[in-house]
Amino acid sequence: QVQVVESGGGLVQAGGSLRLSCAASGRTFSANTVGWFRQAPGKEREFVANINWSGGTTTYADSVKGRFTISRDNGENTVYLQMSSLTPEDTAVYYCAVRRYYSGSSRASNQYDYWGQGTQVTVSS
Repeated sequence: QVQVVESGGGLVQAGGSLRLSCAASGRTFSANTVGWFRQAPGKEREFVANINWSGGTTTYADSVKGRFTISRDNGENTVYLQMSSLTPEDTAVYYCAVRRYYSGSSRASNQYDYWGQGTQVTVSS
């Protein structure tokens, strides 16, 4: 079992920055990939970014590439999502998820086994 807790959400103005944290506990040795997804009201959940736990390789959705940076602190079992140049279109509940094994596309939400409760990010005009 892996427990996942997100934090750092809030209200920011367009053009501002925010850093989200994802803290994992439990059997974290089984983690393969840690990802961020988001879901806005009336929209389906979409992939944002992920990072390979051991190697540190990263993947980004086109919509956030160049603005968001995902990073990890292996010693603290924590993943961060640094968000910059935020726009109202970034408003959503952001979820952190952990994938135990490589089993397909790391952009697909159904590949992930453990999910946090989400943290709200609201970007005002």
